[in-house]
Amino acid sequence: MTGTAISITEVPDASFSKKMLGNGIAINPTDGKVFAPCDAVVSTLFPTGHAITLKTSYGTEILIHVGLDTVTLKGKPFTTYVSDGDVVKKGQLLLKADLNAVNAAGLNTITPMVICNTDKLSTFNTFTEKYVTNDDIVIELAE
Repeated sequence: MTGTAISITEVPDASFSKKMLGNGIAINPTDGKVFAPCDAVVSTLFPTGHAITLKTSYGTEILIHVGLDTVTLKGKPFTTYVSDGDVVKKGQLLLKADLNAVNAAGLNTITPMVICNTDKLSTFNTFTEKYVTNDDIVIELAE
């Protein structure tokens, strides 16, 4: 996503900030387009379109969760472009969120991107506190 990358610990939801789901980053988005951060397979596209999990060929599991408590919107502000099992390439459009509609519902648009199996990685670095686009590297990892 395009926006400001911040530390996962700054997300105002303990599931993310306390790294219960894994380590990662979050984006304060200025654009609602969510692109694939790497080549992967869509493991789960949540029926409401608010979240997606990807799995790389190396076994890395990635969760992208658009906004906080956005499941309550029942999919209304989300448009999806992929399905479960799809093979996606880095930079491919996965979904779009109408950020204005999310804000109008009184919800936070902050978007965590979490590596769910961080404990299996030998290298894990994040690059935050800067404005980013889909072309920027925000997480560097290795097994």
